Amino acid sequence: MRILVIDDNDSVRRAMVVTLTREGHEVLEANGGAAALKLWEERGADVVLTDLRMGGMDGATVVRHLRALSPTLPVVVMSGDSGVTAANLARDPSLKPIGILMKPFKREELLAAVAGAAAKRAPET
Repeated sequence: MRILVIDDNDSVRRAMVVTLTREGHEVLEANGGAAALKLWEERGADVVLTDLRMGGMDGATVVRHLRALSPTLPVVVMSGDSGVTAANLARDPSLKPIGILMKPFKREELLAAVAGAAAKRAPET
């Protein structure tokens, strides 16, 4: 499965890339929203993991752009802000995340979030 990881924190992003690669996934990585959108347009992804708070284009804006391009794309949002909840995100129907991963998270939580998102992926036609 091809996963796009978007986070402006290099150490968090790299740790995720290493973990997901070891699990056999093809992982694309971007350190911000603009780079992520370019990568997605060039290569696509089966699942996207994005931080919400990033410099430049924030994660919510990235998700809105991706939803315009691919309405059924599974997206997991990541945040270190304890105020971020599914209920808060549901107020904005353009976000519709498949999952929320609270930082700091454990390896098992990352893998479970990816598996959950993959299970909700639209079947290929």
